[in-house]
Amino acid sequence: MKIKLHHINLATQNVSRMKHFYKNILFLDDVVDDLPTLEKSKGYSGSVGFVGDGNIQTHIAEKDLEVNFKTGHYINPVEKGHIAYRTDNLEKFKKHLKDKNIQYSDWEETAVSGWKQIFFYDPDGNIIEVHEKVKN
Repeated sequence: MKIKLHHINLATQNVSRMKHFYKNILFLDDVVDDLPTLEKSKGYSGSVGFVGDGNIQTHIAEKDLEVNFKTGHYINPVEKGHIAYRTDNLEKFKKHLKDKNIQYSDWEETAVSGWKQIFFYDPDGNIIEVHEKVKN
């Protein structure tokens, strides 16, 4: 089971202002490859900007304090943002979390078509996403 840092998600009230900042101050580029297909009809309909350095993406998501209520999941990944890792075997990783008594929220493809996602907390309450890109 391989885990690799994929993106950092920042939650904001103003996506265009934040995207402008990261592009013009940190010289990040628009992400054009490996973009997620957002499922806006399944509970999160906010705006998202995608920038990156060629290796790690930064997802700039419109803050939504009620997305967990809309989706029925107990973790809200767009309240304060999260850090995301990609795995090649999400089922094996979920078993690993169960073995370690770590609770997680299984979003399946609720937010992103083609990505199976889970979210959980680290010991200080930071949200971590682990996802697997679904093979077509």
